[in-house]
Amino acid sequence: MSILLIDGLNLIRRVHAGVPEVSEDRDDAVLNACVASMRRALRRHLPSHALLVMEEAGPSWRSREYPDYKKNRPPMPDDLSAALPKIKDALCEIGVHELAAPGFEADDVIASIANRTSDSGLQVVILSTDKSFCQLVSDRIMLVDHFNNTVRDRAWIQNRYGVAPEQVADLMSLAGDTSLGIPGIRSVGVRTAARLIGEFGNLDAVIAHADDIPGKLGEKLREGIDTLPLMHRLVSLRQDVQLGANLHDFRWSEKMLTASIEDAG
Repeated sequence: MSILLIDGLNLIRRVHAGVPEVSEDRDDAVLNACVASMRRALRRHLPSHALLVMEEAGPSWRSREYPDYKKNRPPMPDDLSAALPKIKDALCEIGVHELAAPGFEADDVIASIANRTSDSGLQVVILSTDKSFCQLVSDRIMLVDHFNNTVRDRAWIQNRYGVAPEQVADLMSLAGDTSLGIPGIRSVGVRTAARLIGEFGNLDAVIAHADDIPGKLGEKLREGIDTLPLMHRLVSLRQDVQLGANLHDFRWSEKMLTASIEDAG
């Protein structure tokens, strides 16, 4: 048995961006492209359960704790915001139902489901291009870039970021993430952060040895060291979200695709 967890807005917004604005009936084109993309994912992974994880309107716990969180991220385009209900209805028709939790981002919901279901023996497939999910990758949790048909496994993460999956949150805390509005340590990029983690083992050890790090790097680290616990909290995915949902409600089978095709015909 396996569960497919779809980072809903990650998929839908990327599909929307790929449909030319000059297209006639663009709303229909976006909807059809979203459904086609989802069908392709379902056929590839053939899950026993499938969830479209979305986000409810309103601030998340991260933006309440750190007001600059995602402050420069552009809002959802108006046309996509208006089309979203129809897109979700169309995905529901092929058996992919929505789940969200007030006050939490989709990342936290996905992480919480992935943690619990993998512990119970299910194989988990996360569909997203968000690098934050790299921290969840394990023998039972697989991260897939649906658009590039790439599995971001332990080897891919090590090669791309220079750290293991369990060190990704430490890396992001030090290097920051401009897309999230998280500054990290000034002048510390991914390579330098990976080198520090490789030398000391984890973020706590880097903090503990900050006084021993020479030169400008040590100086910059000590200047920003008080912010690191907050940065780490913000980039770490919560795995304790209480959802009040029954996994049985998200069961999926290939028959649902066949039935939807027949209904369309």
